[in-house]
Amino acid sequence: MINKVVEGPEVAISDIQDGATIMLGGFGLCGIPENCITALVKKGTKNLTCISNNAGVDDFGIGLMLKTKQVKKMISSYVGENEEFERQLLSGELEVELIPQGTLATRCLAAGYGMPAIFTPAGIGTEVAKGKEVRNFKGKDYLMEYAFDADFAIVKAWKGDTAGNLIFKSTSRNFNPIMAMAGKITIAEVEILVEAGELDPDQIHTPGVYVHRIFEGKNYEKRIEQRTVRSKK
Repeated sequence: MINKVVEGPEVAISDIQDGATIMLGGFGLCGIPENCITALVKKGTKNLTCISNNAGVDDFGIGLMLKTKQVKKMISSYVGENEEFERQLLSGELEVELIPQGTLATRCLAAGYGMPAIFTPAGIGTEVAKGKEVRNFKGKDYLMEYAFDADFAIVKAWKGDTAGNLIFKSTSRNFNPIMAMAGKITIAEVEILVEAGELDPDQIHTPGVYVHRIFEGKNYEKRIEQRTVRSKK
């Protein structure tokens, strides 16, 4: 069995070059590949196209790469928690493609399944549909959206093994599994790394066949975007 373990995030992302298109798993700040993002900031890779559900916050997640102006284009569903993102968008420094969340997920799935495109009713009659092909099926219009073409997918799991099998925990099982399927090269960072054969096969969410590199991460902060508590009475 192939051992896919690499020494750490710096090695895992070492061949991500300027101009690459990368997927980054996570939902908000939950389940994001914190170690790989830090390594990308340190490496200084620029002109990146980032595909992610959101753009992090100003001082964490993808927001760190926005701060250092490493991101050329952001393809996302929700971007409302990042002031630097807003500033770059309004100033014309950052190219942005906003996508309905379901379409974002399905374009990831299409890439993983080897499908060139999908048809969805989401976006019909809106700015999302401008310049795109529309087809009618049984009297209803559908928008054609292409599968993503990402050079790398970077995901974060709770537990993985040396063969690349992954288990995600709770909310972090969001965009991570479908992005893991979709990248030409998939990099996984995990909280716990075990030997191949130690994971219960029935619990595995992403089979190792999709994962090319894996390492055990460190010092996870697991921040919460908006902490809401009940007011004192």
